[in-house]
Amino acid sequence: MITPLTQIETRTLIIGSGFAGLGMGVQLKRRGDDDFLILERAGDVGGTWRDNTYPGAACDVPSHLYSFSFRPNPDWSRVFSPGPEIQSYLQDTAHEEGLREHLRLNQNMEHARWDETEGRWHVLTPDHEYIAKFLITGTGHLADEAYPNIPGLDSFTGEKFHSARWDHSVPMEGKRIGVIGTGASAIQIVPEMAEIASELVVFQRTPSYIIPRGERAYTEGERRLFRRNPESITALRSELFWGGENTFAQRRAIPQFLEAGKKLALDHLSSQVPDPELRAKLTPDYEPGCKRVLISNTFYPALQSPVTTLESSALASVDGSTVTAASGAEYELDVLVFATGFEATEPPYAKLVHGRGGLNLSTHWEQGMQAYDSVTVAGFPNLFSINGPNTSLGHNSIVYIIESQIDYILGAMDYMTATGAEIIEPTPEAEEAYVRSIQDNAVGTVWLDGGCSSWYVDQRSGRLTLIWPDFGYAFRDANGTFHSEGYELRDISAIEPVTV
Repeated sequence: MITPLTQIETRTLIIGSGFAGLGMGVQLKRRGDDDFLILERAGDVGGTWRDNTYPGAACDVPSHLYSFSFRPNPDWSRVFSPGPEIQSYLQDTAHEEGLREHLRLNQNMEHARWDETEGRWHVLTPDHEYIAKFLITGTGHLADEAYPNIPGLDSFTGEKFHSARWDHSVPMEGKRIGVIGTGASAIQIVPEMAEIASELVVFQRTPSYIIPRGERAYTEGERRLFRRNPESITALRSELFWGGENTFAQRRAIPQFLEAGKKLALDHLSSQVPDPELRAKLTPDYEPGCKRVLISNTFYPALQSPVTTLESSALASVDGSTVTAASGAEYELDVLVFATGFEATEPPYAKLVHGRGGLNLSTHWEQGMQAYDSVTVAGFPNLFSINGPNTSLGHNSIVYIIESQIDYILGAMDYMTATGAEIIEPTPEAEEAYVRSIQDNAVGTVWLDGGCSSWYVDQRSGRLTLIWPDFGYAFRDANGTFHSEGYELRDISAIEPVTV
């Protein structure tokens, strides 16, 4: 006999407890709305910063900008804080903002469906059925790890794991270690492994542009100033934000800015890698910004360690302890670390969400993710997505985008309350027009015309689906305040849209 799931009703159900989910919860709580729950599939909050515990994990956006504007932290230890410090910040946010009572941990969403007659979302977890008027996804782009399809990988006789699921029980000292990938995680992991490995092989499919990391610790005097004068944090945030905005012209492929960005990266490469043969292997053949521009002072030196070999081709196959690169080179290894990114263009949660008429979100997105104003989806009433389609920034802080979307959602909720509407949904025409405007704006950018293949572009359609192809402030101007144009609002029993 199957025991029925316990039903739990709430006005707003938030999926995920990273920056997006916690930020949404904080703002609901602060305005006196306690009728919400946050579902988290893991045992603690934090999202990316809970999951990524690999050696050397740190942010590549300055901490005073990579944090909530409404929760400034005067005690960041460094310009770019290490991962555990960011995780502590998010844990403190949950505790100090009273979100713990709203959290439901170890509750993995298995299915979500919209009930048109009730005007409610039904979300199933292994333990409960949650029923909510509003469903808000805050799962992020870096939530579900991606593995390459490597023939023979199951035969590997050593230990293997993804960088986002680091196995701390595996002793790494003195081992022959292979790191697959040279992206944002890998360039932090490789220097740490070069310190302890007996042999380190780094598999590079495509080289990255890497620029200097302006890293340093904050002095006690600086932190004291931040504590005494919060306006100094506001001023620093503004300086960091507009400094980032100044680099966007590179992404628009404006020649003088593009060349300046390229020169900064290649000068950094030249100064750190004197060997011309190695330098040639590390020199990209595409425009900077087409793939994520990375920051590091330690990656290039680690590649020149006596224990390190740069294999400038992908991992092709595995046979026991022998791994073979696409170049044909073979290596005997004890540990494989996959720093191979995430399921970003096709987020797994989309397969679980069903809207009007049972429409599956992944089916709606079969040619790439899209959403009206980057937050709502036609056919999926009362569904809001934070950090979803066309919200990533290649030049600034995602937290700025998240806060903009939170304001938009709160505005939509307020508008519905004011008009008496129970259901809100964008029209297909409005969504398509918005998507066309995004793609038109993306023409001529380095993401589409920079000569590379990246996770920013959905390979099924060739559309830019992850990145917002404009300045960060332009996103807030366009999508930071709710407007009713392009929406249908209706009562539960209404056949026609409510006239407002």
